[in-house]
Amino acid sequence: MAAKHDAYAALRHSDFRWLILAHAALTFAREAQIVVVGWQVYVITKDPLSLGLIGLAEALPLLGFALFAGHLADKFPRQPIIVIGTIGMVTSSVVLLLFTIYPSMLAGGVWPIYAVVFAGGLARATFRPAVVALSAEVIPREVQPNAVAWRTSSWHLAAVCGPAVGGLIYGFAGPAAAYSAVIVLMTSSLFASSAIEHRVAPQLVEDVPLAESLKVGIRFVIRDPVLLAAMTLDLFSVLFGGAVALLPIFANMLRVGPQGLGVLRAAPAVGSIVTSTWIAHRPPMKRAGTALLIAVSVFGTAIIGFALSRNFFLSFALLLLSGSADAVSVVIRGTLLQSRTPDALLGRVSSVNQVFISASNEIGAFESGVAAMLMGTVPSVIFGGCMTLVVVAITAWKCPQLRRLREIQT
Repeated sequence: MAAKHDAYAALRHSDFRWLILAHAALTFAREAQIVVVGWQVYVITKDPLSLGLIGLAEALPLLGFALFAGHLADKFPRQPIIVIGTIGMVTSSVVLLLFTIYPSMLAGGVWPIYAVVFAGGLARATFRPAVVALSAEVIPREVQPNAVAWRTSSWHLAAVCGPAVGGLIYGFAGPAAAYSAVIVLMTSSLFASSAIEHRVAPQLVEDVPLAESLKVGIRFVIRDPVLLAAMTLDLFSVLFGGAVALLPIFANMLRVGPQGLGVLRAAPAVGSIVTSTWIAHRPPMKRAGTALLIAVSVFGTAIIGFALSRNFFLSFALLLLSGSADAVSVVIRGTLLQSRTPDALLGRVSSVNQVFISASNEIGAFESGVAAMLMGTVPSVIFGGCMTLVVVAITAWKCPQLRRLREIQT
């Protein structure tokens, strides 16, 4: 007789609860800050490329520092790394608040904002591999799929509230009040991450030079065709399907202002919360590979529909659908990463995933800004959605192991 599925297995571990609370609070703050920074910069510049440059400023440190951050996460206790990175993000938000209070600091243009976003991206790059690795370290492997689902739903719950609250505070009280709220939330994340008791340094299975250690995660991913295909699929779908960076322009087109921008920015996360919470209450997927391919196809189709929509409620519904599809992709990919990677390599393999996935969000934002400048906003988003569907077809053709993937074993 099959054992009953425990939907709350991961949440029964206190360190995991503190970890997702810290990560959710920081995500809430960061997502609110993205809305505020994007709207503030667009008001100053009126240039879609400036929105892409925000994404590029955050992506560059992710790309440049991620592998080293993974090495740190596999060599030193992961909890202090998370605390240090959070302090860096709090500091960057304080500086953005000072720019707002003293606008003369931006008299020479918006480049100081890009510099602070770059610094915040560096702080984020520092702790992202540690977060993923620690979330697997503080729970048994048999409940990792459940942990990934809860981490995804809590992350997206914060991503729902963050943009909406950021847009509303900006619209009704101004950017200074919005940045102040961001700082309070980031500080609460700092307290939660400090409450995690697990501070044991991971045991490296090899003693190799730094340069060789940085290559270990890359080689591991390359030698696992299923993991490589899943990461590549998400990399290019996010790269080409990144319409979120252009939402300030669509908010103007739909005449909904910063309040509507916050709601639109939150819509994908609403869909993701519902779907990832439903996944957490279900047993592991029986046809995970097929589900991943279908989910990314739905994501691309929803992005095309969003580009063509001129109705606020339809646009919201399509972004909702895109978030629901993305949740399936995130849970499957996260479970694959944690279940197929030895504990001693989790930091470095997570850093490779960060380069593939996390940086692709910001590089995708830059690509969206450039494409919008060259092709126009609507054609560029349609093009991105179509390219996402092309990537799905190529991945399904080139990686039959992913198509045949059934239940993910832990």
